[in-house]
Amino acid sequence: MKLLIVSDSHGMADRLKSIVDQVQPEHILHCGDFCTELEELPKQSITYVEGNCDFANAPRETIWEGEDWRVFLTHGHRYQVNTTLLPLRYRGEEEQAQLICYGHTHIPFCEQNNGILIMNPGSISSPRGGFPYPSYVIADLQPAQIDIHYYRVDGQPISQLGGQFQK
Repeated sequence: MKLLIVSDSHGMADRLKSIVDQVQPEHILHCGDFCTELEELPKQSITYVEGNCDFANAPRETIWEGEDWRVFLTHGHRYQVNTTLLPLRYRGEEEQAQLICYGHTHIPFCEQNNGILIMNPGSISSPRGGFPYPSYVIADLQPAQIDIHYYRVDGQPISQLGGQFQK
């Protein structure tokens, strides 16, 4: 299953639509801070959560399941992700997630530890932390593994990030 994972679009609905049109995902996960009306989000199959800049009626966190994967989706600001990932990891463990997707920091991150993959797609609007490109993730989700590929918003791959991870 081809997933598009994005975060922190901050009102750039046209940019998000352009990425969706280019990628043609089977499902979209948005980790919050869309900062636009819900009607402006893509009409494709999408799961989203509220970020710290959103005022829409959206869940603070949710579980999405596909291809035998259980994904915990949250923005991250309620879990101190700027300083540590432990509270986020513990919450993901409580939810029995194999994949945790978060945003908020605008910094791409992807690491697997003790069977749980934690990833941040970065921001499609404004990168931070010395990372020079707005970014998103295309994930190829299979029952026993996931391939994570990071891309710049112009579609160029970011080869130093991502990888193949076993469940």
